[in-house]
Amino acid sequence: MTLRVYNTLSRKKEPFETLEPGVVKMYVCGPTVYDKAHVGHAMSVLVFDMIRRYLEYKGYEVRHVMNYTDVDDKIIRRANERGEDPIGLAERYIQEFDQHLEDLGVLEPTVKPRVTQEIDWIIKMVKGLEEKGYAYAVDGDVYFRVTKDEDYGKLSGRKLDEMMAGARIDVDERKEHPMDFALWKAAKPGEPAWDSPWGKGRPGWHIECSAMNLHHLGEQLDIHGGGTDLIFPHHENEIAQSESYTGKPYVRYWLHNGMLQMAGEKMSKSLGNLVTIEDFLAEHEADVLRMMVLSSHYRSPLTFSPDTIAQAEKALDRLRGGMRPAHANAAGASQGVLESLVAQTQATREGFTAAMDDDFNAAAALGHLFDLVRTINQARDAGATAEQLAPAQQTLQELAGVLGLDLTKQPAKQGHAEAEPFIDLLIEIRSDLRKAKQWALADKIRDRLAEMGVQLEDTPGGTLWRWK
Repeated sequence: MTLRVYNTLSRKKEPFETLEPGVVKMYVCGPTVYDKAHVGHAMSVLVFDMIRRYLEYKGYEVRHVMNYTDVDDKIIRRANERGEDPIGLAERYIQEFDQHLEDLGVLEPTVKPRVTQEIDWIIKMVKGLEEKGYAYAVDGDVYFRVTKDEDYGKLSGRKLDEMMAGARIDVDERKEHPMDFALWKAAKPGEPAWDSPWGKGRPGWHIECSAMNLHHLGEQLDIHGGGTDLIFPHHENEIAQSESYTGKPYVRYWLHNGMLQMAGEKMSKSLGNLVTIEDFLAEHEADVLRMMVLSSHYRSPLTFSPDTIAQAEKALDRLRGGMRPAHANAAGASQGVLESLVAQTQATREGFTAAMDDDFNAAAALGHLFDLVRTINQARDAGATAEQLAPAQQTLQELAGVLGLDLTKQPAKQGHAEAEPFIDLLIEIRSDLRKAKQWALADKIRDRLAEMGVQLEDTPGGTLWRWK
């Protein structure tokens, strides 16, 4: 099956064909670093990490660019509130976000450019737009002429007159049209500023990504990604300024992830309903958040709640259950059991690929992995040896790894690693009590361990345990 992806621009699924054979040029909008990153930021990062991993699994070389916006109105405002240098504040949050990427198991982007390091490219692009008649300067500011771009609004499906009718725009009499947007902003006292043909100033938000793409990936991209909240105006304006500058189609496939919601509302700083990545990772394993994201289609909104967290933990535990070793002294499964295991392994690989080829449907792909886990567990209980289980378990581990999940990791509860030898000892004592038919004492040990978050599983090969 050919990989097909949903393109926001065409509003349909399209066969995936790259500009350069075997190479994917992918740009994903990164954070504006003015505060601690929240799990909504992590959702977008994890979605495009999954997409990148699958493209690499398919044999593509992925040139992945993720930017940092490190100079912006929000950064300057926050720095002023705290009496800090804006560039220093941004740097601190960049370092923190880099650590989050590592903690979340996200593949390192090929390039992570920063706005403050791309000023020459930004000025070059703004100047080029001005020379082509797509931009005009007023009092040190430079604006893009939306009326000169004949198909402005094609990504969001909006038209200029409709935008005007429904928009609340601060009137700026210096603009030729109220929807014209800033490419360059004249410096204000105390703000970071750079020399330019229009005087000291700093970039507007939208031009940053266009210039970074031009610098690091060239005039045309295969994939441009980000959250649905960026479709308008950010990505719409990127298209307008990039295509006006180069005269070429900017992006082949626009991919947008759904937003993370809490209690039915978008998670955002303005609503005050944020859960930071730092807070989440202090309580939960990183793969729990990844499993949450994978469990629904990337284009769909995702509800963040205690229930969805618990569901993700259980799902992750089920997948890892497929990696449990064969029972001690396993005698070997019957030919029929082994044939079923081989057949399911092949069916899982085919089903997984078909699901992922259908617009990266990770939720459906996970369903095929759960089918394999069930068959592995049945084979184990039927006496399959480690050698007999190995091919299926290797396939399970490989395909889960394509989604970025680590099934070999069996983490202890935070701060409880030192308890594991004592748990093993208690389980050994419980086994001796069961052999001696001391059922009440054996059950007491089981119940007390359960209260401490230790789950026991009595199998023909002995008792297994794991943290709940």
